[in-house]
Amino acid sequence: MVDWDGIVRREGPAVWRTLYRLLGNRADAEDCFQETFLAALAVWKREAVQHPHAMLNRLATARALDRLRRRYRHNARERGGMELDEVRSGEAMPSQLAEASELSEKLREAIATLPEKQAQAFCLFYLEGWDYQEIAGRQEGTVNAVGVLLHRARTRLRELLGDVVGEPARTGL
Repeated sequence: MVDWDGIVRREGPAVWRTLYRLLGNRADAEDCFQETFLAALAVWKREAVQHPHAMLNRLATARALDRLRRRYRHNARERGGMELDEVRSGEAMPSQLAEASELSEKLREAIATLPEKQAQAFCLFYLEGWDYQEIAGRQEGTVNAVGVLLHRARTRLRELLGDVVGEPARTGL
């Protein structure tokens, strides 16, 4: 029998961070959090899971990307401001916070338009800090294929966000 309380306690914070980072919206992240663990339960009923962290992260990323696509496809974006607990520095000007929030929203929208594997590779590499080898293992591909996916994702995001961020640095996007 699977110790769900232990799994949620151990893996829940990482799943939450992934969802919130991608969605930027507490309500959507809460919904996807529940959907992720319900999907995990269905997987566990069908087969033994050897790497719960990887499976939960993959399910969470997929749920978040699906939610983003639905949000933008139906033009039902929620434009909530940043929550007070997100503002960590009193040094940032309100205009800077608004600009950062707008850029984050545009990045989320742009990521939602990427093909599934590109969006997943981009999120895992840039947001979760995974290396090429880990991503290749998760996507059941090669390290070279991950490099190609990331290159295509960055190229497309540059096209979509070029007017917003100007010419990106070589080490960034």
